[in-house]
Amino acid sequence: MPRPTKCRMICRFPQTLEFIPTQGGEGKAPVILTVDEYETIRLIDKEGLSQEQCSQRMQVARTTAQKIYDSARKKVADALVDGRPLKIEGGEYRLCNGGNRFCGGGCFKQELHQMFQKPKGDTIMRIAVTYENGQVFQHFGRTEQFKLYDVEDGKVVSAEVVSTNGQGHGALAEVLNALQADTLICGGIGGGAQMALASAGIPLYGGVTGDADAAVEAFLGGRLAYVPDVRCGHHEGGHQDGGCGGHQEDGHGCRHGRCTD
Repeated sequence: MPRPTKCRMICRFPQTLEFIPTQGGEGKAPVILTVDEYETIRLIDKEGLSQEQCSQRMQVARTTAQKIYDSARKKVADALVDGRPLKIEGGEYRLCNGGNRFCGGGCFKQELHQMFQKPKGDTIMRIAVTYENGQVFQHFGRTEQFKLYDVEDGKVVSAEVVSTNGQGHGALAEVLNALQADTLICGGIGGGAQMALASAGIPLYGGVTGDADAAVEAFLGGRLAYVPDVRCGHHEGGHQDGGCGGHQEDGHGCRHGRCTD
């Protein structure tokens, strides 16, 4: 029996999930770059880390990191030379929670957790809503405020508007994690953000419009109208969006259920 694949630690999801040639790419089969392969490209080619440092960040053996990196470079070359679309999806990975000691003192997740930490009681359910002028804001990646609702025994016991301090797209899922949000209600949302929320264990109710307070009351009453296969119109052409309804990850954020800690 083959040994289970160990999850590869990644720092953050890519913000752009699909690249399409402006000419000649129509009808060609896309090259699929996995998220962990993307991470080796980011760490080695973008950040300038060695393969040894990359393996430490991803918490795998150096030989494993080298194989992932070699595969990633070959796929990127295929896409560039053959003019094929490139999509980033799948793989065996888990999302860093800010506790990776090999990230050094500048880990953006550690900084976000210090900036946005908001304790809550054990009996509290915290609902976050993308928020603007009393309404559910319609573009998750541009959210400037979340309204947080603390719920106990099925009733809202407190509510507070929190600024995102200019954080956008990929970082917003980690902001919600630091805020200890249990659920997100929003309008449109891109595929990368959906993946990040799923790995953080934050259920998503997208495609919601109208008054934010009313949306929370409807959610608590089991009457919330939402779109399971929500897409973000602002991302068409820039990101590849996917459905979010019913997609959950396991406790440590592994994909496909085959990883080991």
